[in-house]
Amino acid sequence: MATIIPLEAKQRKPIEAALDALAALVAADMTAVNQNILQRMESHVPLIPQLAGHLIAAGGKRLRPILTLAAAKLCGYDGQRHHKLAACVEFIHTATLLHDDVVDASNLRRGEPSANSLFGNEASVLVGDFLFSRAFQLMVEDGSIDVLRILSNASAIIAEGEVLQLTTTSDITTSEQAYLEVVRAKTAELFAAACRIGAIVAGRPASEEEALRTFGLNLGIAFQIADDVLDYASESARLGKTVGDDFRESKITLPVILAIHRGTEAERQFWHRTLDDGDQRDGDLAHAQDILRRHNALRDATDRARHYGAIARDALGFFGDHPVKDALLDIVDFTVERAY
Repeated sequence: MATIIPLEAKQRKPIEAALDALAALVAADMTAVNQNILQRMESHVPLIPQLAGHLIAAGGKRLRPILTLAAAKLCGYDGQRHHKLAACVEFIHTATLLHDDVVDASNLRRGEPSANSLFGNEASVLVGDFLFSRAFQLMVEDGSIDVLRILSNASAIIAEGEVLQLTTTSDITTSEQAYLEVVRAKTAELFAAACRIGAIVAGRPASEEEALRTFGLNLGIAFQIADDVLDYASESARLGKTVGDDFRESKITLPVILAIHRGTEAERQFWHRTLDDGDQRDGDLAHAQDILRRHNALRDATDRARHYGAIARDALGFFGDHPVKDALLDIVDFTVERAY
């Protein structure tokens, strides 16, 4: 098992600060990526840039394309291929968000009205399809079979993860293994691909490509587990996250799985009513938070996130000293510790 490196309280910074530090190292490249995003969102059908622009302007962290740029820089690349590919990664991510909000019947995204609540489910699904198509156009323009293979495989796996999640939603018998399969597919696979193509465009050996894939995959798992912990954390609102979205959408996440496994029969009946049956009443979210704290589910889920974060940190040990490496290590630490 990888060594878990604890953070002293004085070292902790918000994830936004860590991301800003990394973004500053690739600022010029990110400007080119944003230009590509704006250019490729254009269409003679006005609703397409209007709807896509609504989601993209809603304040996303752009973490995935930043990872592509950072990985390329870490590998010594100084060309321009990664600009279009980072835009491609962002389009894949944005398309999945549009589709997810329709499937989840979400009315909010990052605290703002979701695209489907404003424009309708049909438009959101079709614009998501448009963005997927734009992503594949960018892959083809790059001309690398390896890049096309990696990103197209990631897209297929993400879709499989979305379907797999349908089988776990509202099912309180979901295992931790099944949960992790969804997380790997829906979230971590795109993190892995985003990092891996940085080594591809730089023409680096397979060992560096694999190291960056391992880094991205485990960062993605840690990121999602931490996000699922935050959904029940009392400080989520202060951190810019809506509390209880997963609960209201009957999602079975790791903290809930741990609490169900450790809970009493009365508690299991509570989870069955609120999540399996969707019968949620005033005070249920607060009661769910109490159960999670009682069984140390939030703490232990955070420990799981730390485990995957440690594996991600170890993967970067393959690379020598570099400012980008330091910033990526900070991203791992602060991604996990935001849930603590």
